[in-house]
Amino acid sequence: MNQDITVNEDGVEQIALKNYTQQAYLNYSMYVINDRALPNLGDGLKPVQRRIVYAMSELGLKAAAKFKKSARTIGDVIGKFHPHGDAACYEAMVLMAQPFTYRYPLVDGQGNWGSQDDPKSFAAMRYTESRLRGYADVLLGELGQGTVDWKPNFDGTLEEPEILPARLPNVLLNGGSGIAVGMATDIPPHNLNEVAKACIHLLEKPKATVADICKFIKGPDFPTEAELITPKTEILEIYKTGRGSLKVRATYATENGEVVITALPYQVSGAKVLEQIAVQMQKKKLPMIIDLRDESDHENPTRIVIVPRSNRVDQDALMAHLFATTDLEKNYRVNCNMIGINKRPQVKNIVMLLKEWLQFRTASVKRRLQFRLSKILHRLHILDGLLVAYLNIEEVIKVIRKEDKPKPSLIRKFKISERQAEAILELKLRQLAKLEEVKIKAEQKELSEERKAVELLLKSSVRLKTLIKKEIKAEVEKFGDERRTPIVERSESKAFTETELLTTEPVTIVLSEKGWMRSAKGHDVDPSSLQYKSGDSFKSAAHGKSNQMAVFLDSAGRAYSLAAHSLPSARGQGEPVSGRVNPPPGVTFEGVVIGDESRDVLLASDAGYGFVAKMKDLISKSKSGKAVLRCSKSSNMLPACMVNDPENDFIVAISNEGRMLTFPIRDLPRLAKGKGNKIIGIPTGRVAQRVEFVAALAVLSPEDTLVVHAGRRHHNLKPSDLENYRGERGRRGNKLPQGFRNVSRIDLLQKVEEKEKAK
Repeated sequence: MNQDITVNEDGVEQIALKNYTQQAYLNYSMYVINDRALPNLGDGLKPVQRRIVYAMSELGLKAAAKFKKSARTIGDVIGKFHPHGDAACYEAMVLMAQPFTYRYPLVDGQGNWGSQDDPKSFAAMRYTESRLRGYADVLLGELGQGTVDWKPNFDGTLEEPEILPARLPNVLLNGGSGIAVGMATDIPPHNLNEVAKACIHLLEKPKATVADICKFIKGPDFPTEAELITPKTEILEIYKTGRGSLKVRATYATENGEVVITALPYQVSGAKVLEQIAVQMQKKKLPMIIDLRDESDHENPTRIVIVPRSNRVDQDALMAHLFATTDLEKNYRVNCNMIGINKRPQVKNIVMLLKEWLQFRTASVKRRLQFRLSKILHRLHILDGLLVAYLNIEEVIKVIRKEDKPKPSLIRKFKISERQAEAILELKLRQLAKLEEVKIKAEQKELSEERKAVELLLKSSVRLKTLIKKEIKAEVEKFGDERRTPIVERSESKAFTETELLTTEPVTIVLSEKGWMRSAKGHDVDPSSLQYKSGDSFKSAAHGKSNQMAVFLDSAGRAYSLAAHSLPSARGQGEPVSGRVNPPPGVTFEGVVIGDESRDVLLASDAGYGFVAKMKDLISKSKSGKAVLRCSKSSNMLPACMVNDPENDFIVAISNEGRMLTFPIRDLPRLAKGKGNKIIGIPTGRVAQRVEFVAALAVLSPEDTLVVHAGRRHHNLKPSDLENYRGERGRRGNKLPQGFRNVSRIDLLQKVEEKEKAK
């Protein structure tokens, strides 16, 4: 950097703007990373949080102290240690006080400290009062015991700790988030009991793997009862890499047919969730919900009640939709980035993090013990001096009274150190006269025993580990609690499709001779009685539901799919099918079918060929349709027939010359598309010349009666009568009775209908 500085003719130092800006930005980046955004591994705090906690302890605001105005505390923080914005500093304090934000809050407050619905709705600092919670002692308890390094504050008038001597890995317990320059951190909170057990296990078995640690740390533990639904394998991977994503879902229960949400994900506002659901209801995206209310109170902080339209509504499917479309299910990024004990930022996996923290803790304990040992040695040294004074009490008093400078005289006469002489002189003559040998020797004995114990601890790594384990267990006894966030594996949330959101109503799809379509509500509609345009008439109808796809079939064997709910109403004359789709020129629409995707459909041409297909094979999103049945140039597609029982139903095929054949439908192949197999035997030449072709086709059950219409006359063929026409697939069939061979149409008289008529 210095090499880039030049001196001009006037003796002014100059530096290239590029170099200056690069260096300035680098300095700023490092400041943000090290001194603002990232937590320290040792105490899990950012500088502003550490300064708040330390300043409050200096003000005497321990857990047992009286509350003090937050403005007074913040004033102390920014005046002594943190010369930045008071609002930002106060917000940092508030977050440490909110039990719904921090798993183990550090600050205790009186007044309005925000709510889960709006964490930033807290009152101004002049209205609130604060003090430290008992948990803060985990960070501050060993502060004055030589455990930390101190640095001057911003103006050099005071000293502040570089880091607090935490007795627990607070960086995991409370987590943290922050955005630095070029990096960020998102550390989720964890359960104290689980983390403590993992630390103890790692002390006992330093070679433990991530999988071993995850036997103790099941996953993050947020300050909410909402469910962590991330699979255990993914959680394990997060702990291995230090990065990943977690998914948390609200919990709900059913009460009297109503859905009651009892817990929301971490940092999710109930008011926002209510708004999100209400917006969907207003836009008619949730027709299965008729009411929504918030019954939350001081006893039940979260109680959102959703009232379904009826008891037939699938509540699990409804909640799966809400999880997918609202904040009732939320993703949380994990990025365990922090300042390590080497003062450098790094993303750490769970084992690295705990091992490094245990190094930090071991170093803190050693420093504490060393500090205590030095205090013991110093006191023993003083006691040795006091014992000398006791044994020579009269001479010591004489020296003090007569000598102008008693200190060097005492040192010279009794061969004691300067500090021992000072200790003797610091005692008043009256106290000096009261010195008792028994008390001095008792204190010496006690301190000597303590000294031996401390020295043994410092010399033995095993004893040191045992001490650390004991201290961790002591903290667990004080502050440990049960896991709040249950870990449950759930199926993936799925939003309703457009069709699923529709109300399911029975509909009748009607197709006219000229290819006009419409949809009538219910199945009791007589399609032939509807009004048609001049020169038009009824051709085909199909019964289904409003949330299904209607499939229109043209004479060339193509299928076109349209949503039933999108078809025009039967109150009018409808609209042409060709207005919605793009059929080839010259084709006509021959029929319509509707039903579940799993239903079987008989497709056939008037040349006498056909096959059975699934309804799903006919559905296509393309406006040009889908080629399903291959028809010859001289043949057309017949109206499709729905199959109710593929194993027992029969096919009835009648030619224009009055030949009829019936055989089991199972004899036909199942295809997605193609020509199919021969249904009734008609010579190819006669079909090509349109002399003979299939005039009517139907699917019937063994109990159905076939009604053959020939002009104004009709003839009923009962199941016993149909025996005369049964044969093998592809045969010519037998002729119908004289007078009924010119078939105009056929109908089915079902057994159920006959019973109803009988009633």
